[in-house]
Amino acid sequence: MEMKRLSISLVAFLFLVLVLQILSAVDFDPYRTLGVSRTASQADIKKAYKKLAREWHPDKNKDPGAEDKFIQISKAYEILSNEEKRLNFDRYGDVGENQGYPQQQQHQQRQFHHFHESFYFDESFFHFPFNSDRRDSSDEKYLLHFSHYVNEIMPDSFKKPYLIKITSDWCFSCIHIEPVWKEVVQELEVLGVGIGVVHAGYERRLAHHLGAHSTPSILGLINGRITFFHNAVVRENLRQFVESLLPGNLVEKITDKNYVKFLSNWKKENKPHVLLFDHMPLVPLLYKLTAFAYRDYLSFGYVYVGLRGTEELSSQYNINVYMPTMMVFKEHVDKPADVIQARGMKKQLIDDFLSQNKFLMASRLTSQKLFQELCPAKKSHRQRKYCVVLITGEGDKFAASYEAFLAFAMANTKDTVRFVHVYGSSQREFVHMLLTDDDKFWGKSAVVILERRNNVGRVVYKALEEPWSGRKEDNFILLDILDQLRTNPEVLSSDTILADLNDELAPVFFLRWIYSAADYLSECWDTLFHSNWREMMPLLSLIFSALFILFGTVIIQAFCDSGDERDSPPPKKDEVPSKSEKNDTGFTKDNRIPKKGFVEVTELTDITYMSNLVRLRPGHMNVVLILSNPTKTPLLQKFALEVYTFTGSSCLHFSFLSLDKHREWLEYVLEFAQDVAPIPNQYDKHFLERDYTGYVLALNGHKKYFCLFKPHRSDGDMDALGHCDDSDLAETRGKSSSSSPRARSVKSKLDKLSLWMERLLEGSLQRFYIPSWPALD
Repeated sequence: MEMKRLSISLVAFLFLVLVLQILSAVDFDPYRTLGVSRTASQADIKKAYKKLAREWHPDKNKDPGAEDKFIQISKAYEILSNEEKRLNFDRYGDVGENQGYPQQQQHQQRQFHHFHESFYFDESFFHFPFNSDRRDSSDEKYLLHFSHYVNEIMPDSFKKPYLIKITSDWCFSCIHIEPVWKEVVQELEVLGVGIGVVHAGYERRLAHHLGAHSTPSILGLINGRITFFHNAVVRENLRQFVESLLPGNLVEKITDKNYVKFLSNWKKENKPHVLLFDHMPLVPLLYKLTAFAYRDYLSFGYVYVGLRGTEELSSQYNINVYMPTMMVFKEHVDKPADVIQARGMKKQLIDDFLSQNKFLMASRLTSQKLFQELCPAKKSHRQRKYCVVLITGEGDKFAASYEAFLAFAMANTKDTVRFVHVYGSSQREFVHMLLTDDDKFWGKSAVVILERRNNVGRVVYKALEEPWSGRKEDNFILLDILDQLRTNPEVLSSDTILADLNDELAPVFFLRWIYSAADYLSECWDTLFHSNWREMMPLLSLIFSALFILFGTVIIQAFCDSGDERDSPPPKKDEVPSKSEKNDTGFTKDNRIPKKGFVEVTELTDITYMSNLVRLRPGHMNVVLILSNPTKTPLLQKFALEVYTFTGSSCLHFSFLSLDKHREWLEYVLEFAQDVAPIPNQYDKHFLERDYTGYVLALNGHKKYFCLFKPHRSDGDMDALGHCDDSDLAETRGKSSSSSPRARSVKSKLDKLSLWMERLLEGSLQRFYIPSWPALD
């Protein structure tokens, strides 16, 4: 009985699911989904779609049903934006290929299809459509491999943009976007857009190189730069994405007001200028792609013939406003050099037309690349190319000779001869190698005929004996030499090695840096707002690591400074250093790190004793200066000056030891020095103890030995024992310590310290070993 009830419940549940599927199929209405009428125009449909897509995009709308709603909106727009699908829906209530069937039969087929689709029981389930063996054959010719991408696709992206799809096996979303992808590929490929498909399962290295971590992904590649597509996969969005990859200044809008200025820039830019006349208000994508491919050779302008303000332009060049017209202008702006008209301009037709008009009639040599293209090197006897070079200058003085040369070039255009000109002031080295007699041609124009023999600069040439002025005699002489070259190439009797030409039109370094910085910032901005967390993790990790190191260092330094302030005793009122004393020494009374430009000297105390001596790393030494409170300032000044040149060594550390606090430790250590501290016959008159101020010890904490420097003694301001009077020094500390005679006598103790330091680094000093380091306190 229980089994029977369970079976009935299961059948009822399946029937309910089937009814819901049928109702959803019947109720789907793209017009109601977009909120437009059945007579709405394409502009209204597009406007409604954009509004709803922004509102229900899953990235912006957190409603649980936003994703399903967004899919319905995209599906509705896909139907209504395609006139054929829209017509099918209006006639039969369907967009499939069931046209011609009765409405009721189509309705039943649609119910059956939705039922099977929801449970994946259609025929494709049994044929495993996600398996690699069933891959769409249309993608096979677009498949990319890593080496093919690096060696061919990446360099070619500087001539045309690429649209690349990342796909994989068992990808349901990949199948969902496949119809749109096919349609877009068929449309964009004929316009000149490169297409690529990367199978992430077989080309993981390439997918990782492109930054694609999920499938399906669509990206654009232009000028070697990758940009990801982040919108809904519909035809219009993909077309706009490709258009957005192109630079915005490729095509200039031309009217009656600016066409003369545009065409007159041929001399400054050294390029022919192209004008396209069409009745479309926006620049066609085909024309933009063409402008990108030929941007190094041609400048492009677009004339919308339906716009008010272009009547004069259309009338002057006799334009047929009902047919697209393309004109190329070279040295003369009043007459086009070449024209084509075609009702449906194809890419191949435009490429053939522009490839024949890439250069001016007499181009100016502004770079080595242009020179190699205009005057290619000789490959065989049948492929000889001669270049007639006019060496001239800028300004009205040379205008007549240039115009005569240009007229000769237009009248004698041949496949084997190219006419060019060069400014002698801009390419001095190039001109000097061709004209041996500079004085004869100074301030005048000259003509040289040359042939490039190889790609390393070797040319054979012949220069006209007289300067070029454009007279009839000059024309006859030049024409006669060109006729002789047809049968006798030996006319070019001179040869030389030409240096590379300067790139006159290259932007200055500052502008190149600005452009590179702008591209980098734009790429960072796009990555920041569109990359997923997996892509952002390396950047975020780097940022947080840098912040942690920065703030950690600041906090540790703050705690160390506060600890030193607590440990150091407060100074007495009569020992407060003056402002001038602080500025002169670079050391403060509380023994902190010295100022920049001085040596970092720390006090050897019970806190720093272990790290600076006992546990000092092997190979490191601590150079310790012995001083007292009265002699502290002058000795530190002198000590810093003497050892400053040795601070570049990372194995040396510098400290000072207070004789007033740690005399017992010092005397214990000096007992291990052989006959360096004998008991004197006379003692210090204040403390009856020896004066060790000015002694320097180089301590090797790891090997337990030290080297000793004994101070140099002077007679001035010293007592009979050669000791300095500390009480007198204390009285003069409030004065200028650097100029006091007593301070100078104290400083003189360290006069030979730098020589001792050199011997220390050489290893030639005597070493005194000690069994163990005594406690400092």
